[in-house]
Amino acid sequence: MSDKINNINEGPGNTGDEQAINQKLDELIALLAETNIDSDKARTLQQKLNNAIEDSAQGSDGIDALRKIDTDNTSRDDLLDEFSILLSSHQFDSEESKKYIRAEKGANIVLMVISIVLITLGLAMIVMPAPPDFEIYTIFYFNPNDGITIMDLISSLIVLSGIYLFIKSLFKSPVNPKQ
Repeated sequence: MSDKINNINEGPGNTGDEQAINQKLDELIALLAETNIDSDKARTLQQKLNNAIEDSAQGSDGIDALRKIDTDNTSRDDLLDEFSILLSSHQFDSEESKKYIRAEKGANIVLMVISIVLITLGLAMIVMPAPPDFEIYTIFYFNPNDGITIMDLISSLIVLSGIYLFIKSLFKSPVNPKQ
C-alpha cells in the first residue's frame, strides 16, 4: 500500500512542498500501522491533524471563496448547497470577520475623503478666477466679460464625480456586525 501512495505522490503536478507533506504523511501512516493505538489516542491525534489542516487553510481564502459563489449564475438550490459546503470547509472566527469589516469600513472612509477632496477642488476651480490664458474657450456669455468656459464644465464634472463617489460610499452595502 505504501508503494501505491509513493507512486501517486511523485506525480508531475506535485510541487516540492506537496511532496514533502506527502512523504511525512506516508511516514506517519507507516508509524501508525506499526503501533497499537487506543481510541482516545487516535481521537487526539485526529483532532491535532484536523486543527493543523484548519489553521493552514484559514486566511483570506475563505472570504474569497464565498465571493466566488456570488458571481455564478446558477440556481438558488445549487448556491445554497455550495454555500453550506464552503461554510463547513472554511472556519471563520470573529477576528477574521472583524478584520474584513475594518477593511471595508476603511475603504469606505478613504472613498469619502477622496470624494470630499474632489468636490472641494471642483468648487474651488469654479469660484476662483483663472488667468486669462488658462481659460480655453467661453461657451456661453453672461455679459461681455464673463461666461461659462470649458474649465467651468470640467470643474462641474469633477464636482459631479465627487458627489457620485460620496453617495456611493454612503450607500455602499455596509457590513453591520450587530445584526
